[in-house]
Amino acid sequence: MDALVHEHRIIRKATLRLVPFLCACYITAFLDRVNVGFAALQMQSDLRFSDTVYSFGAGIFFIGYFFFEVPSNVILEKVGARLWIARIMILWGLISSSMMFVQTPGAFYALRFLLGAGEAGFFPGIILYLTYWFPSEYRSRTVALFMTAAAISGVIGGPASGFLLDHPQLGLRGWQWLFLIEGIPAVLFGIAVLVYLPNGPREARWLTSDERSWLAARMDAERDERQRLSGHMSLAQTLANRKVLLLSFVYFLLVIGGYGLDMFMPKILALAFPDVTRSTLGLIAAIPPLCTVPVMVLWGRHSDSTRERNWHVALAAWCAAAGLALGSFNLAPGIAVVALSLAVIGRWSSIPPFWGLPTAFLSGTSAAGGIAMINSIGNLGGFVGPYVMGTLKDLTGDYSLGLRLLAAAFVCGGLLALRVHPRPAAERGGLGAAVSP
Repeated sequence: MDALVHEHRIIRKATLRLVPFLCACYITAFLDRVNVGFAALQMQSDLRFSDTVYSFGAGIFFIGYFFFEVPSNVILEKVGARLWIARIMILWGLISSSMMFVQTPGAFYALRFLLGAGEAGFFPGIILYLTYWFPSEYRSRTVALFMTAAAISGVIGGPASGFLLDHPQLGLRGWQWLFLIEGIPAVLFGIAVLVYLPNGPREARWLTSDERSWLAARMDAERDERQRLSGHMSLAQTLANRKVLLLSFVYFLLVIGGYGLDMFMPKILALAFPDVTRSTLGLIAAIPPLCTVPVMVLWGRHSDSTRERNWHVALAAWCAAAGLALGSFNLAPGIAVVALSLAVIGRWSSIPPFWGLPTAFLSGTSAAGGIAMINSIGNLGGFVGPYVMGTLKDLTGDYSLGLRLLAAAFVCGGLLALRVHPRPAAERGGLGAAVSP
């Protein structure tokens, strides 16, 4: 019992010290990634961009992300998290603020591509970083706590973006102020990372020497066990591994639905609430993510407590599909809010248990490369989802067919997640779930 109390005390210290700060960093990242959805409410008419132009620009972010994700994460593993995460944040903040200068489709495409390239490595880098600190039985709940930042960014970003759109100043349009102001926090947090973030447990001055030694030894033992189970895979072997490729495709399907929803939710709500101001619309847009935060935390904790990942991914994905399907048939105001809330809850609750799968059998450079590859291939769905939504809107005149296709992606992603089976050997070693050969 004393050993368990000691363990819980160290994990609690690490959680309180690291997770709130990392959440704040991710809030700025996700806000800069998807604030284009709110900016589009005004920017499209100002610049005469069609939905196809907007959706291509929104999605091309993920092409830049794809090309630079794996090398970025491998470099992070080599040079340390503090320096590399700071570099990522400062660069993307500057690029995000530069979006205020967009006037043509070409400039829009170029800056969105550069934003994706600049941000590449942040999310998988944090997932990798958490494996340095948290044993596997704490991992889904920790990832869930971290990823509440994405939902919280909607709670903060919706009202803030709506307010900025309604209050242009100094000859700049509201959407220009939106990009300028929402890019600045990333730069400031990037500077803070250099001061605040230790590279690993051995650098944690806020732990006692005994606590540092215990946590470092515990994480080293887990890493060695993952290497034993994976057969000491090289980076090349990891990138060609069937398990990694399967997980990449599951994530691809989840992301198609996720970012198709994220990039168009403000526009869908604008159709459901045509007579409200942008500020009021921003408050309405905060309802789905506000409902999501407690659910995804509890879902992640339940996944850890039961040591089960597959069904937690699948059921959450199907919840998202149900919400999107409901929204595709009726955009009456009340139904739209309920439908989008179900979709957002399912969209985000599927992700923490999903990341319990690859982190169970990858370690070291293979973890850096494998996590980045899963995330980069998966995030190509962030190009497909928005582009499908925008193109079908221009072709059909509404979002119904696009929402149904996003729902289908979630259904297929959930079904495929059930093909990712636990490995009893990994469970006995305390490593959570892995995937079958």
